[in-house]
Amino acid sequence: MPSSFSLPSWLSARVIGTLCGIAAALFWAAGLVAAKHGVAVGLTPSDMAFHRFVWSGVLLVPALWRMGMADLGGAGWGRGLIILLLAGPLQAVSSYTGFTLAPLGHGAVIHPASAALGGLLLATLVLKEPLSTARLVGVIAIVCGLIVFAGEAVTSIGLHALAGDSLFATAGLMWATFTLCLRRWRMDGMHAAMIVGVLSLFIYAPLHALLFGFHTMIAAGWIENLIQIAVQGVFAGLLALFLFARAVTTLGAGRASTFPALVPGLTMLIGFLALGEIPTPLQLLGLAIVVVGFRFAMKP
Repeated sequence: MPSSFSLPSWLSARVIGTLCGIAAALFWAAGLVAAKHGVAVGLTPSDMAFHRFVWSGVLLVPALWRMGMADLGGAGWGRGLIILLLAGPLQAVSSYTGFTLAPLGHGAVIHPASAALGGLLLATLVLKEPLSTARLVGVIAIVCGLIVFAGEAVTSIGLHALAGDSLFATAGLMWATFTLCLRRWRMDGMHAAMIVGVLSLFIYAPLHALLFGFHTMIAAGWIENLIQIAVQGVFAGLLALFLFARAVTTLGAGRASTFPALVPGLTMLIGFLALGEIPTPLQLLGLAIVVVGFRFAMKP
């Protein structure tokens, strides 16, 4: 009997990294669908942000404690609060509120597209990275795709959908600024997740209890709350970040950057299967244009 377990020959490091990246994109997409479902059953954006960050904060306290709680593992409280502001409950509430005003297909595309667009522009303006011809084409394509969604909001849905689109874009730009900060500070994503979770536990949880209470959570029932805890807090939060970090380590940042581009399509697919939401022709057109933009934007 062999003394140690060995992986199948076909399961190479590249295959493992690819599977991790796809799983991360799948979990992020599931988080967006769960947010739309949560709004439909009566949970507030603040409730879902609570489930997204506070419970993971409980799990992450020991890890950050070992790194040093006094200075947040070496990050410092100034940087920690900036990370909390950009990637924590406020960013999530902005996105979740968008789902109260606009369809799932809009949030599925606008949020990640705005994050990619903001990341490219910030890298060019702040980090002085050259904007290659391919990336410029990507920027133009992403903007055109976003215009398609804005056009549908104005002509077919109503100005409230345009407000929702603006909230999705705000959340995406906050995420882009967050990733820029991580690059400048040379901080890894898991460390940032620890900070966001723990500070959410100690800062956001009391504020939520004081300002909003828990009556909407109670009214929704324990099953709906467990769904949000599992999908938002565990899968779309901790597991997605861990798996994406594994993909980056195994495949490199360049190849791993392709996986977030899967999120819009996967979100629409899961939304159709789980919620019965059928994307409109304009939403599919906007998705196709944005995907082309992603393809060019990821080139050097």
